[in-house]
This record gives sequence, C-alpha cells and structure tokens, in this order.
Amino acid sequence: MFFLLAIFFAFPFSLLAQNTDTTVVGKDSFQSVTDSSGVSHAVAKDSTDSIAVFPPIHKDNLITVLIKENSLLNSTGKPAALAVQSRKEKNMDSMFYLLTGLVLLLAFFRYIFGRYFSNLFRVFFNTSLRQSQLTDQLLQAKLPSLFFNLFFVISAGLYSYFLMLHYHWLNQQNVWIMIALCIGALGLIYFMKFCTLKFTGWVTGYGEEADTYIFVLFLINKIMGIFLVPFTILMAFSGNAIAATAVPFSLIIIGSLLLLRLFRSYGLLQNQLKVSRFHLFLYIVGVEILPLLLIYKGLVFLLNKNL
Repeated sequence: MFFLLAIFFAFPFSLLAQNTDTTVVGKDSFQSVTDSSGVSHAVAKDSTDSIAVFPPIHKDNLITVLIKENSLLNSTGKPAALAVQSRKEKNMDSMFYLLTGLVLLLAFFRYIFGRYFSNLFRVFFNTSLRQSQLTDQLLQAKLPSLFFNLFFVISAGLYSYFLMLHYHWLNQQNVWIMIALCIGALGLIYFMKFCTLKFTGWVTGYGEEADTYIFVLFLINKIMGIFLVPFTILMAFSGNAIAATAVPFSLIIIGSLLLLRLFRSYGLLQNQLKVSRFHLFLYIVGVEILPLLLIYKGLVFLLNKNL
C-alpha cells in the first residue's frame, strides 16, 4: 500500500523531467534585422548561431514580380482595344406575317379555285395550246384569272423589293413605302401592257391574236408568281450565303420563263401574223424590256432622291 502511494506521487515529477523532442524548432530560428537604411531583412539563425541574410522584401516589388511571371495575365503583351458597338436590333415580325399571309393567300386560291389551279399547270406543260380544251376553260374563268394575276403582282413586287435590297440598291428605311411602290409599279406596268395590247388588237383588226398573246403572257406570269414565293422567303430570312445562291437560281428561272413566253407566242402567232423573228425581237425589246428599264431607272432615282 505504501509502495503504490510512493509511485503515484513520484510519477508527475518523472514527466516534468523529460527532455523536449528534437523535431521541435525553436521560436528564434528566424529573426528580422533592420539595417542602417531602414530596410527590413529576413534572417535565419541555425544551431551554430550563424545568421543567413536574405534579399530585402518589398511588397510592391513582390506584386510586380508575380504579375510579370504569371503567364495567364500576359502583362507584357501588347494591349488590345475592344470597342463596344451597339447591336442593331432587326425586327422581322411584320415581314414574317406579310410573307405568311402571302403563302396563306396562295393556299386559299388553291383551295377555292382548285380546278383552275390544276388546269393552269397542265396547260403550262402542254405544247399544243391552240387546240387544247383546257385553254378554253382557262379563258372562260375570268374571276380566278384576275385573282391569280393579282397574286403575281404581289409576289413579284415583294421579290423585286428583296432583290434590290440584296444588291444594296435600296436601304432598309421606309420599308412599307418601298414595298408598296414596287408592287404598284409592277401592277401599273402590266395594266398598261394589257390596255396597249387590247387597243393594238382592236385598231389593227387582230383582236383574236392579241387575246392569244395576252393569254400566253399572263399564263407565264401566273406560274412565275407561284415559283417566286419560296425564293422571296429565302431572300427575306436566310443568311447571305444562302441568299447569294438563291438569287442567281431565281434569275435563271425568270429568264427561262421569259424565253419560254417568247417562243410560245411566236409559235402561235407566226402563221397568223406573218412576222419574222427579227420583227418579233424588236417588239420584245421595244415593248417588254425598255419600259421596264425606264421605270426601274426612274424608281431608283426617285427613291435615292427622297430617301
């Protein structure tokens, strides 16, 4: 019993007598020394009391070195100015509704005048228009013919606007006024052409031949108005690359239809009028091409002057 009590009282003194671990580093291993110039140096004190002096440490110099050595900051590179440009918002909602209405108008005519629509394409691909019964049916349908002629004027007018916009002949200001001018100018051209042909046939006594030429003229125009709808949509909403491909292709189709109209008219009228190809060519240039060029020149001059 006395032996256990003696061990218990002697145990704490044995703990206090232990030496410190050799891995513990003293607090005085690093010291700060100030020289005569007032600059602080970091010094190290080893076991032999020798002092190692490090270079002076300045906070500003340290930050500068870190910035220069950081490759992600690229502080030594040439500065580049990124000018902020305000993005111009291009609202195409109204144009979308306009072209959607054009497609719906075509679908409405296709639904109401379905028989006339199918006969229109059957006569277009038929080479013998003179003795065709479908031709007589189309000539008797006055109301569908008027509606499809109006559709051609609207479709071709919108196509003309986007074509001039694509080639930067027009700006994007006063959009609705320019669209109305294109549609109105095209409608005026073909109305004057219709009146001129009717008057010429009545004066010369070739009224039947004039009606045949008018029928071929407006037949090709109706087909052209239908074919121009997808190209108009592409030019309105597609990018420059797609529009640059669609525009030449549409111009090729228009040129082919105009040549087809010329050959169809000459094949039907050469035996009745006894005209040569040269005189027909002069008529096409004088009545078909020159008025269009003059009206186009006047329209561009008027728009550039007022807008």
